[in-house]
Amino acid sequence: MARIGILGFLVWAHHMFTMGIDIDTRSYFTRVTMLIAVPTGVKIFSWVRTIQGSKKLRNRDLSLIWVKGFLFLFTIGGLTGIILANSRVDMALHDTYYVVAHFHYVLRIGAVFTIFLGFIHYFPLMTGGILNEALGKLHFLTLFLGVNLTFFPQHFLGLAGMPRRYYDFSGSYWIWHEISRLGSYLSFFSLIFFFIILRNSFLEKKSSFSNSKFLGRREFNLNIPGPFHTINEPFFTFVFKTH
Repeated sequence: MARIGILGFLVWAHHMFTMGIDIDTRSYFTRVTMLIAVPTGVKIFSWVRTIQGSKKLRNRDLSLIWVKGFLFLFTIGGLTGIILANSRVDMALHDTYYVVAHFHYVLRIGAVFTIFLGFIHYFPLMTGGILNEALGKLHFLTLFLGVNLTFFPQHFLGLAGMPRRYYDFSGSYWIWHEISRLGSYLSFFSLIFFFIILRNSFLEKKSSFSNSKFLGRREFNLNIPGPFHTINEPFFTFVFKTH
């Protein structure tokens, strides 16, 4: 991740391939942008190997499903980023729906899925309630299908030459726009469904401490919510002392 951060400071102009940069500069930014794929690939494979090699993570925990969904979507966004890293390809796909799809797969979907992941994982610790696991999996499925139906067809629109920021379009693009529209509706209704799950959890007032699923987690073996001064020193100070 440090290598990705360092290289990220050196590739800012890959967003400016169409601004009249000379060919040597475009060549440099193309190569360095593609070079980021190496540490990014290592990061993805290390995450996957962590899940595969840990017995505790190989269950069907609800938060782990969101981790797997994030990995899939983030990988799709990274692969399309490699395509756009080539300046010649980017010159053709710039300001098309292909860029919109790439951007949303990397940032919007990735960020939203990690927000859901963190919220769902720590919801029992923060509130003392539990989420219905079956409904939670159904919510994940609807949102996962919704975002993919929304943004994946936009790759085909971009490759066909559909420019972004246009409210009108040729009839030849209609089918992909229609699929994308239906996917956005599904994503919206999945959000409403998530609020319904939260409402049911607050109404039921179930204690996560009484659920055996959470008894194996060290951070959940406290009173919920935890009392003040449970941790009397900063986390990093504790880590350095114990290691």
